[in-house]
Amino acid sequence: MPGDETTRDRARWIAGFAAGLLAALAGAGVGHLVAALLNPAASPVLAVGDQVIDLTPTPVKVWAVRELGSADKPILIGSVLAVTLILAGVAGVIARRRFGAGLVLLLVLVGLAGAAAVLQPAAGPLDILPAAATAVVGAAMLAFLTRAASTARGGGGRRAFLLASAGTALLAAAAGGAGQWIVRAKDSVADLVLPRPAEPLPAQPTGLEGRYDVTPLVTPNEDFYRVDINLTVPVVDVEGWTLTIDGDVEQEVSLTFEELAGMEVVERDITMTCVSNEVGGNLLGGARWLGVPLSAVLERAGIDGTGADQVLSTSDDGFTLSTPLDVALDRTLVVFGMNGEPLPREHGFPVRLVTPGVYGYVGSTKWLTRLTLTTFEEEAAYWTERQWAETAPIKLSSRIDTPKGLEPVDAGETVIAGVAWAQPHGVAKVEVRIDGGEWQQARLGPEVNASYWRQWYLPWEAESGNHDVAVRATDSRGEVQTDERATPFPSGSSGIQQIVVRVA
Repeated sequence: MPGDETTRDRARWIAGFAAGLLAALAGAGVGHLVAALLNPAASPVLAVGDQVIDLTPTPVKVWAVRELGSADKPILIGSVLAVTLILAGVAGVIARRRFGAGLVLLLVLVGLAGAAAVLQPAAGPLDILPAAATAVVGAAMLAFLTRAASTARGGGGRRAFLLASAGTALLAAAAGGAGQWIVRAKDSVADLVLPRPAEPLPAQPTGLEGRYDVTPLVTPNEDFYRVDINLTVPVVDVEGWTLTIDGDVEQEVSLTFEELAGMEVVERDITMTCVSNEVGGNLLGGARWLGVPLSAVLERAGIDGTGADQVLSTSDDGFTLSTPLDVALDRTLVVFGMNGEPLPREHGFPVRLVTPGVYGYVGSTKWLTRLTLTTFEEEAAYWTERQWAETAPIKLSSRIDTPKGLEPVDAGETVIAGVAWAQPHGVAKVEVRIDGGEWQQARLGPEVNASYWRQWYLPWEAESGNHDVAVRATDSRGEVQTDERATPFPSGSSGIQQIVVRVA
């Protein structure tokens, strides 16, 4: 009967789709396991995601950071995985009628992942192996499940197909889970013993966060913002790590971690800011960094008389950043400690750069492996190739932490509070304006140094109704924060933050 035939067609379609989807999951799980043993970044889904990031237009990247924040990477991975699995399911449906055609579609998907892996800047000859493993396992599982689906007539056949599907799903979960466990097991951060600074800094002052709802003076490592192009955190073995200094130098030099840590070590309290930070945004944080001045590291290679005007720094994954040479020699640190602990992996373990006064994309390379003295004319870094400014000093800015915009506030005595930053000159004054009136000078929290942010607060007798609240900062040179609005691209946002406060 027509109704029975329609039901059977629907059942065959569902079985085929499930076969393709599960075959892809099993292949991806095994591929992820192989990648964990060799290079986690070569995992098929992650490799495709990295290529998507690389090819995404700059305005879309800026939008993603602004709207999605730290959720941008999970959302991207989920989107890539969803599209891949849908196409794999279609391959399974096709394979029910023409197995060869369905297999070709599945292998094309895997081939794209393999190409994405080998096209990464730091790819090696073995980075094709995860995709090869994915192809072999995916093809085998597609054949196995398609055969099981074709014989799934009657109760016994359906049970056999369901058991085959469950076994395939278990293989996918076990392989993928084992891969994740291996990646975590490679973590040697906890085993690293940091050297002591030659002149330890005094303890940081007590911030205002104990009295007001304001950003902590020191950002805990786990709360520090992270913005980069990596879907998976590079796993770098500190025992085999080296830092190479080359380019326009007297001699090429390579330093081991032990040699770097054996140099004169310093501590610095520095606030870092991302160029993608919008006015009033939270892509910044303050920490105590432990490391060696970059100038001392470059001296090992000899830079007297160099014609270079930039330091091109390279990450373990081949990513590059460029820092003006004069800025690098004056301020940059080669860092291996953060708030008294080894650098977390997501923040660049074992070694990164930190440069106060410029946005992170100019002077804060994570997972650092190479420093090349060259010129802006000869070499362009990742972000400058995408039309971001070559030099990007951090713009004088301020932020309101409390009260939140449109958040109800009780009438009566309260406070307006937040943070301001003016690297490398320091915050001298913060002012608040309520309902377009005169600017009122806020009270400043403790001063750490000129390269560190400053907390501030203003007592306020709040009256019922809606109120416009704005904030601006002035640095030690007398420069006042501009009210001219600018987007993050190409050299950082600017403008005055203004919020509406609802007072009950």
